[in-house]
Amino acid sequence: MRRDFGISIWGDGNFVIEGDDVRINHANRPSLLEITQEIRAREYRGPILLRFPHLIQKQIDTLFDTFAAARDALGYRGNFYALFPLKVNQFPNFVDQLLSVSQSHAYGLEAGSKAELIIAMAKTPIGAPITVNGFKDKEMISLIYIAAKSGHNITVTIEGLAELETIIEVDRVFNEGSENPATPHIGMRVRLHSIGIGAWAKSGGYGSKFGLTSTELLEAYDTLVHHGLADHFSMIHFHIGSQLSEINPLKKALREAGNIYASLKQRGATSLKAINIGGGLAVEYAQHPFSHERNYSLKEFANDVVFLMQEIARSKGVEEPDIYTESGRFIAASHAVLIAPVLELFSQEYHESGLRLKAKNPPLIEELHALYQSIRRNNAKEYLHDALDHMESLLTLFDLGYIDLEDRSNTEILVNLIIKKAILLLKNEDTDELKRLESRIQERYLVNFSIFQSLPDLWGLGQHFPVMPISHLSEKPTSPASIWDITCDSDGEIAYRVDHPLYLHDVDVAQEEYFLAFFLTGAYQEVLGMQHNLFTHPTEAVVTFDAEGRHRLEDVRDAQNLMDVLDDLKYDTEAIKKGLTQQITGSVLMQKQEKEKTLEKLTLYLSENSYLKTIQAIVSPKEKG
Repeated sequence: MRRDFGISIWGDGNFVIEGDDVRINHANRPSLLEITQEIRAREYRGPILLRFPHLIQKQIDTLFDTFAAARDALGYRGNFYALFPLKVNQFPNFVDQLLSVSQSHAYGLEAGSKAELIIAMAKTPIGAPITVNGFKDKEMISLIYIAAKSGHNITVTIEGLAELETIIEVDRVFNEGSENPATPHIGMRVRLHSIGIGAWAKSGGYGSKFGLTSTELLEAYDTLVHHGLADHFSMIHFHIGSQLSEINPLKKALREAGNIYASLKQRGATSLKAINIGGGLAVEYAQHPFSHERNYSLKEFANDVVFLMQEIARSKGVEEPDIYTESGRFIAASHAVLIAPVLELFSQEYHESGLRLKAKNPPLIEELHALYQSIRRNNAKEYLHDALDHMESLLTLFDLGYIDLEDRSNTEILVNLIIKKAILLLKNEDTDELKRLESRIQERYLVNFSIFQSLPDLWGLGQHFPVMPISHLSEKPTSPASIWDITCDSDGEIAYRVDHPLYLHDVDVAQEEYFLAFFLTGAYQEVLGMQHNLFTHPTEAVVTFDAEGRHRLEDVRDAQNLMDVLDDLKYDTEAIKKGLTQQITGSVLMQKQEKEKTLEKLTLYLSENSYLKTIQAIVSPKEKG
């Protein structure tokens, strides 16, 4: 894993390593470093989020093609439809590209709030499906009726019996006496006994937040019949959790939902024709062998869904249902790559030149020095254990006041050097002890981004994302690494993991820029990102390719500047600017000319974002001018 960073596991052929660089495996195959440098040449600094619409299209095409193949192989008579749940990524640079590349599939949108519903109504092509899930009030259901009246193919999912009463009330308001009545399709979320697996398992089961029990389902259907709305009941919906790592929980849920569908059909629900299986299709985030995050392929997923729906329909003598999916993570995750520069290496790899040995040193330090000078492969393990034992003794002596700070420093350096040498000498043994010792000589890479803003699932759920440098890839990375972000929070760290270590290159960032790329960040990370320390959404750019295969940068959007961030928090930014100006003009520590220059600098700084400047760009061209 050290040299290729597991790209064959998580990359899905989207990226390839060639020479020093990682390249986009499409069209003219530009390198991520080349694209990053193009953006930075426009004076954009800090982290950069790159969007690749061709990867959105690839996922949508693959989803539809795989289900089509499964349906053809089994002679399945129901249709297949797919929608994107907007909660996964509502950013316009994503949604606009999503709808642009999916036109041939009549791909739809799922909404779970009023604002998302407005996006769906405005962006979804007429005829493509819209589903509306989650809790709703009268105003939201009225918006759904407006969408239906506008010609949209929209389904409102009932989450509770009270919602059904509101639907009946709104239907009367919109359609009673109307020459052209229009009612949305009606779906029912079912509360399955089946549960998912992993962090989102609670989405299923009797204790789940959403869905109707069997008793409520029957009552809801009878209510629809009573009010003349049964002809609009067309879908049942279930969801047992995001990122399903195993296929068996889904198969169990499919059998349960399939039998509910068949029972309702047999009860007289003639308009019921679809099962919406929700989301859950997992993404492979694993970066190390033997640590995969899903045990199935998309082909197996599609085959199981189609086969089980067909099997139940045939055994119960009902028509095969249309199949709907709302898999958002699978569609969005791969399209976005976050690239951020390394600002500093906080080295703990002490060097022999740092020793401050005295003419007469404490005996244990003399012994450590001798161990370092004479360590060989045949004695490496023994000397390593001796060094660790000596260190504990010396630190105790320091606490008791028997050795000084220089002695303590020599202890730290010598033990670090002995650990490094022992690891090198014993590298073929690959023992757990050596892996644990690597954590003691790890390098801390300070990276210009915020985990809370750009990788919130890492902080909140322990979800790890593939990470690798975008250059130096012809060199073997040798530094055990942990990653620090620039927030003033100890949780802003990707810690070194003994079982899944990350190795990076030993570079001098004062002489060259070294960028890290974080992959599969396109699902949830942007919409869940928080402005911890008031770090905002990073600069973003859409990377497209023309007919000749040349890449282009489109819709480059800079991160918010300081005043915009404060304005979002409802600060009176004009008052802030006025107050700062008065402080400068009223200062007795500056002359008139210095005040004028200081005001110019303040104006410049307020127009910048919160991310730090890399060493090469501490003085910007604007400041020089």
